[in-house]
Amino acid sequence: MGRMSIQERRRLRQRQEMRRKLTRIGVIAVFAVVLGVFLVRGVIMPLMSRFGNSSSGSGDITTGIISDDGGVTYEVDMGDGQAVRIPLKSDNDTAKTAAMNPGWHDNNYGKWYQNPDGTFFADGFQEIDGTQYSFDSDGYIQTGWITSGANEYYFDENGAYDPDKKRPMLALTFDDGPSKYTMELLNCLEENNAHATFFMLGELVGSYPDEVRKMVEIGCELGNHSYDHSDQTTLSLDAVYKQFNDTDNLLIEACGQAATVARAPYGSGNQDIYDTVGKPFIFWSLDSLDWKLLDVEADYNSVMNGDLTDGTIILMHDIHEPSVKAALQIIPDLVARGYRLVTVSELAEAKNVTMQNALYIDFWDSTLREGSVVGYNGETALSDGSSQAGSSDDLSSGDSSASDSSGSDQELESGDSDYSYDESYDESYDESYYDSSYDDDSYYDDY
Repeated sequence: MGRMSIQERRRLRQRQEMRRKLTRIGVIAVFAVVLGVFLVRGVIMPLMSRFGNSSSGSGDITTGIISDDGGVTYEVDMGDGQAVRIPLKSDNDTAKTAAMNPGWHDNNYGKWYQNPDGTFFADGFQEIDGTQYSFDSDGYIQTGWITSGANEYYFDENGAYDPDKKRPMLALTFDDGPSKYTMELLNCLEENNAHATFFMLGELVGSYPDEVRKMVEIGCELGNHSYDHSDQTTLSLDAVYKQFNDTDNLLIEACGQAATVARAPYGSGNQDIYDTVGKPFIFWSLDSLDWKLLDVEADYNSVMNGDLTDGTIILMHDIHEPSVKAALQIIPDLVARGYRLVTVSELAEAKNVTMQNALYIDFWDSTLREGSVVGYNGETALSDGSSQAGSSDDLSSGDSSASDSSGSDQELESGDSDYSYDESYDESYDESYYDSSYDDDSYYDDY
């Protein structure tokens, strides 16, 4: 009897050990399945989606869904600007891990959207339920003005894109520097999140390498204004090439890159010069006349009371102290009025213009609509809400004009690309600015 009890207890113990072993195996199996699902849905699939179907970057707002005739939808790569899918992370997204159901969520950091596969949108634009949103790098929606490439988009307090809200753009340009006043001007631009284009003289670049590097660092554009401000139409094409090539080499030495655009001294140029230099040449549609006024208040008023039509190119100079002091007031005041201050190339890109070796005076909607802007690609929304299809690739044949809404015309001569301007302007510009300033050896001593 005692022997049977011992055997029974032994069998009972063996059955208990077997149950424990099976339980451990079951727990391990369940854990392995859960881990496998998490890795596939939370890591592998999002990574495949991220690298296979979308890309981060800048560009137009796009959607990533198309539909075939049978009603089946496919997610496709729509180019730059689309948000990427990112798996929930451990450090920055601990607030997200508590909410594992798809849809919109709010936490102390903001509003975010979780996809059914456990990922969230980040670092770009995404359409959800018919509304476009912008997500930051941590996956939270953004509000206010968002810059993407050369374009700006406005998202309301709920994060929804408002296509009707646009900021007019202006291109501030500064000639004949750099100078001892340029760094203060650059600091002002940086403080106001504004950009400008600087058309520099080669003979001054070497004296101000820090200023040139600062221009690049804060997103301003390098412009080439020849080596010594000679009238290029009086030179041979070989001499013209040397004037601009020497300046580019000095810019490369100072900051590692050449100018992207050029401006002819006195605005005097032609198509042969543009082709020889091999850059877009930039004129202006608003001349501050700061070189002549040399008065802070007068310089300020000439710009702030001038034609500030969206797409205007403004001419100033950073070699004159009154001009720079005026610009220090103009820049924040224009921003406060709702203008966006951009480089010439940023303005062209935003207006859907691919600049070529040609002359550019302005990027007004009226000029674009006329087909008078070389390289305008058309089929883009203009600031007034309309659109214009088609492009203009050549201004050399026939008369062309560029006029603003007030009807003032700036004509191009028939048969060539020379810009035609009033002779009295030539006289005042040449005599009071060039003869009395540039011929004086002391002119650059102060700069």
